[in-house]
Amino acid sequence: MEKEKHHVDYFDQGMKDELVTFTQELVRIKSYSGQEKDIIAFIAARMESLGFDEVTLDAMGNVVGRIGQGEQVIMFDSHVDTVEVQDEKEWSVPPFSGKIIDGRLYGRGSVDMKSSVAASIYGALLAKKQGWTEGKTVYVSCTVLEEDCDGENLKHLFSELKIKPDWMVICEPSDNIITLGHKGKAQVVIQTQGVSAHGSAPEKGKNAVYEMAEIIQRVEAANETLAKKPAPRGTLVLSQISSISASLNAVPFHCEIYLDRRMVVGETEDTVEAEMDKIIEGKAASWQVGTLHRTSWTGLPIVYEPLHPAWEIALDHPLTVACQKAYEQTFGKAPTSYDYWDFSTNGVTSVSQGIATIGFGPGEYKLAHMRDENCLVSQITDACRFYASLVSQL
Repeated sequence: MEKEKHHVDYFDQGMKDELVTFTQELVRIKSYSGQEKDIIAFIAARMESLGFDEVTLDAMGNVVGRIGQGEQVIMFDSHVDTVEVQDEKEWSVPPFSGKIIDGRLYGRGSVDMKSSVAASIYGALLAKKQGWTEGKTVYVSCTVLEEDCDGENLKHLFSELKIKPDWMVICEPSDNIITLGHKGKAQVVIQTQGVSAHGSAPEKGKNAVYEMAEIIQRVEAANETLAKKPAPRGTLVLSQISSISASLNAVPFHCEIYLDRRMVVGETEDTVEAEMDKIIEGKAASWQVGTLHRTSWTGLPIVYEPLHPAWEIALDHPLTVACQKAYEQTFGKAPTSYDYWDFSTNGVTSVSQGIATIGFGPGEYKLAHMRDENCLVSQITDACRFYASLVSQL
C-alpha cells in the first residue's frame, strides 16, 4: 500500500491524463514511413513546451529531446512511422480515431509504437521532476523510416549530432517485459538469367523462371533444415517473386526472388554467405544483399543494407540489473520472465556501435501491423514510470 502511495506522489493523476491524451493525439496523426513531417513537428513542439533543455532535428528528420547535461548518457528510442492501413473499412474502431474503449487505446501505431513515444517523453520529464536526472544526460529520440530501414535513423542521428549514449533503451512493444535482444536479419535478392525467345519456340530460349524453380525448392528445404534445430532457431522465407519477359508471348529472360533470413546469436554474415552460395550452386544465378533505397520526409536519400546479426544482453549486465531494479520499483515485484524479440529494431545500430542496449515498451507486439491494433492504457502509464525509475537506477 505504501508503494502505491509513493507512485501516486510522484506521478499524479493530472500528469497521467496528460500522457494518455498526448498518446491519443499521436495516434490521430497519420505518419506512414516517409510521411512523418507532421508528427515530428508535433512532438518537437511538445518537448519544447514540456521544458526539455534542447530539442533538435537532424537532416533525416528525426527529432531528439535532451534533459540534463551530466556524464552518464541514457537514450530512449521510439520510431514514429507506421505501416499503412489497407483495410480501413474492416476496422471495428477507426484506425486514426485514438479512441479508448474498455481501457484500451485503439488505432494504427497504438502498439507500434506511439504509446512508447509518449511514455518515454513523459518518463524523462517525470525523472526530471523527481531530481533523478542530476549528473545525467537523458535523450529521447523519436525516429523515422524504421519500418523499412531499421537502424539507419539512429546511424544518421548519432553521426550528425555527435551523440553516443552509454545506455540505450529500445522502446519497442514488449508487453512491459524486459527484453534482452532480438534476432538478426539478412534480406537477400537472388536473380536468374535466361534467354528470350518467342513463346511458339521455347526451345530456342532459356526460361529464367524454370531456372529459379529448383532454387525455390532449395530455399524451402533450407528453411525446413533450420526448423529442425533447437530453439532459438533461424528462419528463411521467400517473400517476393517477379520475372521479366519481352511480352506475354515470350520466354522470360530474368527472374528475381527476395528472401528474408532471420538469424540467431552465433550466425554471422559468413553463415548467410555459405547458405546462399549453396542455394544457387550449379544454377545460372547470382545473389546479393537486397539493398533498399528510400527518401526521408526531408528529402534525404537513404541507402539501407539489411544485414544485421542477432544480439543479446546478459542477465548480469549492469543495464539489465538496473532494469530489474526499476521493474521492482515500478511493479512492486521482481521480473519473473524476460523476452527476446523475433523482429529487428533500431537496436542494430546501437549494438553495432558497442552501446549497451536493452528493450522495454508497452503493448503486445503481436498486435502490431494488425487490424484493430490496440494497447492497454495502463501499460502506457506503467512504462512511463519504468522509464523514469530506470533513469534513477543508472
